[in-house]
Amino acid sequence: MQSTIVMTGASRGIGRVAAERILAEQPGVHLVVLARASSQSHLAELAAGRGSVTHITADLESLDSVRLAVHEIEARLDGGELPPLIGLVANAGIQYTNVLTETPDGFESTFAVNVLANHLLIRLLEPRLRAPGRIVITVSDTHFGDFKHNLGMVPGPVWQTPARLARVGAHPRPETTAAGRVAYSTSKLAAIHLVHEYARRLPAGVDVLAFNPGFVPGTDLARDADPFSRFAMRRILPALTITPLANSPKTAGRHLADVVLGKVEAVTGSYIDRDRVARSSDESYNREREAELWVAVDQFTFGGGGRDGDVLKG
Repeated sequence: MQSTIVMTGASRGIGRVAAERILAEQPGVHLVVLARASSQSHLAELAAGRGSVTHITADLESLDSVRLAVHEIEARLDGGELPPLIGLVANAGIQYTNVLTETPDGFESTFAVNVLANHLLIRLLEPRLRAPGRIVITVSDTHFGDFKHNLGMVPGPVWQTPARLARVGAHPRPETTAAGRVAYSTSKLAAIHLVHEYARRLPAGVDVLAFNPGFVPGTDLARDADPFSRFAMRRILPALTITPLANSPKTAGRHLADVVLGKVEAVTGSYIDRDRVARSSDESYNREREAELWVAVDQFTFGGGGRDGDVLKG
């Protein structure tokens, strides 16, 4: 069956590995990759000999850019250029070295990319998803905030009101790398909260899952970090992949692809730790916080009523 999967974060790292595996194992899939124009060469390599790949330019720090990308997807679906949409993979993520980086829309960049862009994509594309459909959002076990899950390298999340988290300077010493890492772990906690809320609101037949790749050194997640951290992530910490403490990009990408392709059985709203369903942190299960966050991010992205003034069923 011919079908379309929309994916972010597919040009490199675990996303690139996952995209290659999806195309290899599902020849009928047309992969639509949302990425900046600068990723064109990476995506051309992905498309070479591996099936159907379409690059649509999008900057996930700009809500208008995301909207334009979705309009292009809709036009191609309506025109028959793309087969029916069955999947959305929100794999792109960013970790800044501060909480002072602001998007064109006035939001703190970590929260904008890791939370708001995903929410906007899901809300806009949900009416187009055919059942059985699957949405997969890449999260992180840094949301646990303990040594067991992140080796003490990333401080745990610090929850505040969504309005505060969405703005620059949300955490103490906002100019520091530590504050940037807190913003990252907090954004991933927010993403899990929203997965739970989406699971309650999305129509039957469209599942949403949170995927944790584990600690994956060797990717570009720390590309904005200080020189030593970048060197450690790329040259030193990859040695941990021979232990249970870390995964290689190849392994993590394979796990992501398996989740997208339905090889990991999971009910909607599940947290998948690498290759199996698990329980996320105790803090991540908070229905009051989840409902508050959903209303807030809908307000941030749509001005209140959501797509065309409607709301998802709830």
